[in-house]
Amino acid sequence: MYSTLNLSSKIKMIVSDFDGIFTDNSVFILDESKKLKKLSFKDLMGVSVCVKNGIKLAIISGECSPEIDYIASKFSIEDIHQGIRNKLPVLEQIKDKYSLSNDEILYIGDDINDIACLQSLKYAITVSEANYKVKEIPHVQITKAKAGDGAFREVVDNLLELKQQE
Repeated sequence: MYSTLNLSSKIKMIVSDFDGIFTDNSVFILDESKKLKKLSFKDLMGVSVCVKNGIKLAIISGECSPEIDYIASKFSIEDIHQGIRNKLPVLEQIKDKYSLSNDEILYIGDDINDIACLQSLKYAITVSEANYKVKEIPHVQITKAKAGDGAFREVVDNLLELKQQE
């Protein structure tokens, strides 16, 4: 069995932070007005597989970035929230919008502005590079893959394996 994360086949939605999950937190500054973030095709394929298999996806990011806009456009993701410092109210709105319970949604985050969301749900996932306060949350699980190098894909693969075993 591939599954390394303790998840449930009842999970209907993944809500994720962006920087530090889809990226390795690096920013390439080209000039005063342009910056770039590196994305892994592993994680982009994870988004594609997620959407094609009917798992809802939302991104709540503290930053605004064209990379998030690219993912939203490419995969027709409507639940994109950027520039959000207090993420928990947005997570609650998403849960209400889809009438999801705390065990039907999982959250992936890596920094202190994700802690409230991670603590509020049964399924909380982070990466090994996360802030130490995030890794101290009692029920948080840590991916084997690194941030920006397949961590999101690992979550999706684990969840799909469970759903296929039903």
